[in-house]
Amino acid sequence: MNDIVIRRSHGLTRGKARAAAERIAASLEQEFDLDWGWEDGRLVFRRSGVSGHLEIGPHHVEIVARLGFLLKMLKPRIEAEVHRYCDEQFGRQSGPLV
Repeated sequence: MNDIVIRRSHGLTRGKARAAAERIAASLEQEFDLDWGWEDGRLVFRRSGVSGHLEIGPHHVEIVARLGFLLKMLKPRIEAEVHRYCDEQFGRQSGPLV
């Protein structure tokens, strides 16, 4: 499967979680020329070879990214980077959602 699905708990207010999501998107925009914006209450992102969304719940955040053919070989590296961004913005203590 070429999709990356990450669901993490957080202890932030909705506003702080939204700001954290925007910081992640802004970093990815600069680093990978990613386009992003808010649609229907979730942060959607896209660029050549990848598209997806980040959805904020009251106590969790879920990130879904669909990788194109050329990026599927980089899935482990991309997934590790997404976890790193989550650690930085939502806190390590948030950990994976069980």
